[in-house]
Amino acid sequence: MKKSILLLLICFFFTAINAQQKEITYSLYESYKAYKEPSLNKRRIKHEDLQPLLRHYKTISGFVVTKVGESIAGRDLSLVSVGSGETRVFLWSQMHGDEPTATQAIFDILKFFESPDFKEEKEAILKNLTIHFLPMLNPDGAALFQRRNLLGIDINRDALRLQSPEGKTLKRVRDSLKANFGFNLHDQSTYYNAERTDKPATISYLAPAYNYEKDINEVRANAMKVIVFMNKIIQKYASGQVGRYNDDFEPRAFGDNIQKWGTSTILIESGGYNKDVEKQEIRKLNYVSILSAIYSIATKNYKNIEVSEYEKIPENDRKLFDLKVEGVKYILNNKSYKIDIGINRLEVDMENYSDFWYSSRIMDQGDLSTFYGYNTFNAEGYTIKAGNVYPRTMQNITQVETLDFIDLLRKGYTYVRLNNIPKKWLSSPYPIHIIGGKFRVTELLLQPGINPTFILEKNGQNKYAVINGFLIDIEKGEGTFKNAMIFR
Repeated sequence: MKKSILLLLICFFFTAINAQQKEITYSLYESYKAYKEPSLNKRRIKHEDLQPLLRHYKTISGFVVTKVGESIAGRDLSLVSVGSGETRVFLWSQMHGDEPTATQAIFDILKFFESPDFKEEKEAILKNLTIHFLPMLNPDGAALFQRRNLLGIDINRDALRLQSPEGKTLKRVRDSLKANFGFNLHDQSTYYNAERTDKPATISYLAPAYNYEKDINEVRANAMKVIVFMNKIIQKYASGQVGRYNDDFEPRAFGDNIQKWGTSTILIESGGYNKDVEKQEIRKLNYVSILSAIYSIATKNYKNIEVSEYEKIPENDRKLFDLKVEGVKYILNNKSYKIDIGINRLEVDMENYSDFWYSSRIMDQGDLSTFYGYNTFNAEGYTIKAGNVYPRTMQNITQVETLDFIDLLRKGYTYVRLNNIPKKWLSSPYPIHIIGGKFRVTELLLQPGINPTFILEKNGQNKYAVINGFLIDIEKGEGTFKNAMIFR
């Protein structure tokens, strides 16, 4: 009888905590704007962008900022710590220099802890946990917006040999903290989708294996339970947009080894979200799910979660395109074919690595019925045809700017010739390609790897244009567009 009463009390306790957790999570999401760090308002952040913030937190009571290492180029690696609890939580971000989403979210979380709001919840967290943040582990890679460090190695494959100073720092900090929980924060390709769905894997999780057999001990099980909890949170705001990363054991990887060394390790990969090129909505989801997970660890309510729920999260797949054109008629050698076209808009770094332009490519064509698109256009009844070069050669930019580009597209022109293209121009700001005086446009021959530029015709009328992978409704003059190409 006493045992039954105890079980009822335990159930009531966890039900109450879960109800409270749901309320807190909703409040975190709705109030996020107040805690979003405004100085980090672009995706391609640099080491120097973090320094004023780190100096700020050195002056705030309750925060400790410690230099824990240096990158190859001598950039400081800093650890920000808050809380006084026995359970130690360690979060590190941007091990890969071109994966900055969680670094921004970390400073949103710090701003949350600095605020006077959510007093009761923060007291529960900071009394039970000591939380350590190591943002931007690879600042040299971030400066060049590249995955690897200046040694040219992937820091996440340096856990055994420890040749990089960044990897040595990560290992030393983890060992000194003897962290109970670790959050390994990354970005993944925006072209991942949740398995067998057209939804992007906006967030993907993994409790890394610590051996080839993929055994589950208490350490890994705790990571799985926290992931299940986080998945439930994300589903409220990005339903169906969560994936589970492949858990094949990688003996050189930090996540796998940190799990092996006794820290319950949670990998978070920030993927894609429709119309969120700068990943600011994904940044918000990181903020909400990480804070919710931290609260769950502080209150220990994750312990009541079944590990079996982890396997129910769909696996990651990679079958997304930026634009998918379905069932278009393509005429080749006087014969008609029906094909699908998968197009991705690939980023090209500008000189300072702080911005980019798009150089799009056809990635695949044929039967793409098992693939999906952020934007899918049903082209049944449409015929694909090559665009033409506008017959008048422009002598200067002023002449180009007087053109009605949508009208040109309606007439089937996708290229404008310009003598003396300015050297500073890397891409065309107009929805039409700019070509040099001697450049010759070849006949349309669809092949993977070429720039996707063509007209979609229906009933003898030009209805749509695809310019550098952007779909433009030329009847209505509508369509999302960033840049076309320069062909000198």
